[in-house]
Amino acid sequence: MAKYFLIESQSPLDYPEVNNNYNLASDLANAGNDVTLFLIENGVLASRSAVASQGLTNLEKVKLLVDKFSLDERGIDTTELGAKIEVSTVASIVDAMGEGQKMMWL
Repeated sequence: MAKYFLIESQSPLDYPEVNNNYNLASDLANAGNDVTLFLIENGVLASRSAVASQGLTNLEKVKLLVDKFSLDERGIDTTELGAKIEVSTVASIVDAMGEGQKMMWL
C-alpha cells in the first residue's frame, strides 16, 4: 500500500476538471492506498458545507485537509466546513514529504 499526498489549489466552481482530480484521489484510495487530499488557495472554496463539491462528498476513503491560511484569506470560518474536513497548515505538506509519501500537486 502506497501513501499519496495530493494537493489541490483550484476550485471546481471555476475549473470543472478539478472533479477529475477528486476521482483520482478516490480511485487511489479504492485501490487500497492511503490518500490525503490537501486543499489550498482557491481549492478551499469547495470545502464549505453550503457549496461542498459533489466530488468532495464522495471521497469517503480519502483524508481531507484544508489550509488554515487559505481559509482565513478567503474569509471562510472553520464552522462552515463540510463533514470530514480537517483544518491543517502547509507544514503537513513538509511532514508528508519527510515521510516519503508520493506527492502530486494537481
